[in-house]
Amino acid sequence: MGNHVRMTQQRAPRSPERHSTSGGANTSVSAVERNGIDPVPDAERHGTPRSLFWPWAASGLSLLGIAYGIYVMGLGLNAWQAVVTGTVGYVLSFVLVGLVSVAGARTGAPTMAIGRAVFGRRGNKLPTVFSYVSNVGWETVLVALSSLGGATILARVSPAVFARADGRTPTTAAQALCFAVTAVSVVVVGVYGHALIMKVQQYLTAAITVMTVAYMVLTADRIHPSALLEGRPGGLGTAIGGVVFAMTLLGLGWVNCGADYSRYLPRGSSGRAITGWTTLGGVLAPVVLLVFGVLLNAGDPKLAAAASADPVGALAAALPTWFLVPYLLTAIGGFVSGAIMDIYSSGMSLLALGVPVRRHLAVLVDGALMAFGGWYVLFVSPGFFATFQAFLSVVGVAMAAWTAVFLVARWRGRRSGSGPSAAPAVGWPAVLSLTVATVVGLGLITSADPHIARVVGFLLTDRAAHGTPGAMNIGVVAALLVAGVLYAVTAPLAHRPTAPRGDR
Repeated sequence: MGNHVRMTQQRAPRSPERHSTSGGANTSVSAVERNGIDPVPDAERHGTPRSLFWPWAASGLSLLGIAYGIYVMGLGLNAWQAVVTGTVGYVLSFVLVGLVSVAGARTGAPTMAIGRAVFGRRGNKLPTVFSYVSNVGWETVLVALSSLGGATILARVSPAVFARADGRTPTTAAQALCFAVTAVSVVVVGVYGHALIMKVQQYLTAAITVMTVAYMVLTADRIHPSALLEGRPGGLGTAIGGVVFAMTLLGLGWVNCGADYSRYLPRGSSGRAITGWTTLGGVLAPVVLLVFGVLLNAGDPKLAAAASADPVGALAAALPTWFLVPYLLTAIGGFVSGAIMDIYSSGMSLLALGVPVRRHLAVLVDGALMAFGGWYVLFVSPGFFATFQAFLSVVGVAMAAWTAVFLVARWRGRRSGSGPSAAPAVGWPAVLSLTVATVVGLGLITSADPHIARVVGFLLTDRAAHGTPGAMNIGVVAALLVAGVLYAVTAPLAHRPTAPRGDR
């Protein structure tokens, strides 16, 4: 993927659909970004691939990463297997994010807009809807987690104000307060856009790193390194399920956003450097937190049950009272960091769908949907983990299928040396491959959320036997393979070139 040759800028004429205003470079953190889904002009390109480390590092630097270690181990793996499978899944999934990010620097366009050259002007609406649902879903998960954990901690700090009669259970008002603070923060930064996001993520990364290290020091007496060598190992199928589950926890939730942050890099930036810095930023902190979470879980078997309902609150249970407020700020900061990137990219997806609003107004639409989703997670769903896991599986299937088509199209374009061409109305090979692979994938997953369970798992002969978290991820692998193979076979039959714009 390394391309050091500067390429001639290829820009389509501006149109109302792109919702962009003209003007000079907009790199001030105090100005609202005006670039929509139109390619960023070369005059506004700046930075180096190294700068991608900061937003991706901030996105994964969350105390939820410790809970991920607990979740992966809960699949039926022992401690060392959980560390190995989780790390492999993290790296594999973020390499995909890095490969997609290269397209951003080459074209200057956000991820889902680049897909028009593959799926077609109208056909691209299908994967863009998937992308939009993924982004808004992750926003909802992160902000809802902030509410759950924050309210639990507030109830401990000030039970007279924020706890119910039992003195421990947080009130609805406490959850609503934490939800509002996080949601407003995310929306405000998302409205201002790329320049402020890049600046905020640098400060968040530094601050959250310090506080996370402090948390790990305070809870270090609860871990037992010797536990890595204890426990009965899971089978090969369970280990593979752990790898795929880890992929859905991390990179597969970001593949549709990769080019959104690399599109401001100079066109000739090294593809290998873009992939490398994106991957390093995305996996470094999560791997450290994964290991710590596995060791915590190995030393406290009861932790897994508590973390499935409220991971942030469960991780705070053994903390001294004086550290609860700093812990709350750390938790909220981590969730804000990830949600900021999601709400920015979901706004891009909304524009790519052709919705006639400007980028900063699209962010406000996303905020409203995020509030509705948060209400479902907090007050309707049977439990956080059941809904979260179902969301990961469904989104993972769709994003795995899209990634396979997108990257195979780039590979074909590089091999053929074909240049940019007008996108067709519908890129049938891509649309067909995505649709078939998604249907197959959804048919091979199950869900503990009864509302989602009704529409998945239809290809399984015995849903009960396939209901473990590890087995639910089979559909993600199937979607990735089916989409890639099907597109590679059908794409040569198309009359029009299907390589993404600017990929030479």
